[in-house]
Amino acid sequence: MSAELLAVDPVTAARRLLGATLYGRDVVATVVEVEAYGGPPSGPWPDAAAHSFRGPTPRSSVMFGPAGYLYTYRSHGIHVCANVVCCTDGVAGAVLLRAARIVGGDGVAASRRRAGITSAAYARGPGNLCEALGITLADNGIDLMDRRSPVRIELNPPQEASAGPRVGVSQAADRPWRFWLPGTPEVSNYRRSPRAPALGDSD
Repeated sequence: MSAELLAVDPVTAARRLLGATLYGRDVVATVVEVEAYGGPPSGPWPDAAAHSFRGPTPRSSVMFGPAGYLYTYRSHGIHVCANVVCCTDGVAGAVLLRAARIVGGDGVAASRRRAGITSAAYARGPGNLCEALGITLADNGIDLMDRRSPVRIELNPPQEASAGPRVGVSQAADRPWRFWLPGTPEVSNYRRSPRAPALGDSD
């Protein structure tokens, strides 16, 4: 599968990543929920909620391309989150992998999560997804299209998706840039950031 299919705008890339097969460390999953993120004001898709909005940093520089690479970061100092870089080389954009359905290595995924949760919750939420699949901060910048990579992804035929605002962002909070496979129990619940403007008052 060529990374060229992801060298597009973040929304198109997000839709293409829904239903993709994600290979982690001894765990395989189907991506069921994603969020698109743009880039800085000078780019074609300005997005104040994106890590790339203020330009590249040593960690976020991978968001500026090329497509098909992994961008990882730690959210709130706790959870590792995984993003697939999209757009063309030099243009920032990425897609957050928000939730997945485990389809292989259930026992391994379960051992990485706390006891007592259901299998639908193993990879529900971006931090849980990384934990279940063994994705770490050290994976930042790896080529997801390289079959030798410890984490890789394969696109599958497009699927019907639902769309809505992104979870927990305080800026650009109304954009319908979150996509998910409807009727899927692994999809996370929508939570609006308490710091976001009232619904309808954001872009």
